[in-house]
Amino acid sequence: MLILSRNKGQKIMINDNIVLSVIEINGDQVRIGIEAPSNVTIYREEIYEAIKQQNQHALDFNEDIQDILHQVTAQKKNKI
Repeated sequence: MLILSRNKGQKIMINDNIVLSVIEINGDQVRIGIEAPSNVTIYREEIYEAIKQQNQHALDFNEDIQDILHQVTAQKKNKI
């Protein structure tokens, strides 16, 4: 992990197209501005983790549905 010190108004460049700006420092809280192309997704960590968890639940649900469909199909074949 790269750790940098910045003062209010200073910026950090990431590649040629992402700029992090220190907007405000108030005690332990820092406000950061992010300039990035529209194709770059930016999330707060807790939101990103929630999205990952929801995606995993959707995958698990999809697998459960596929298992049920396979069971139903197998039962229908056995009846024929």
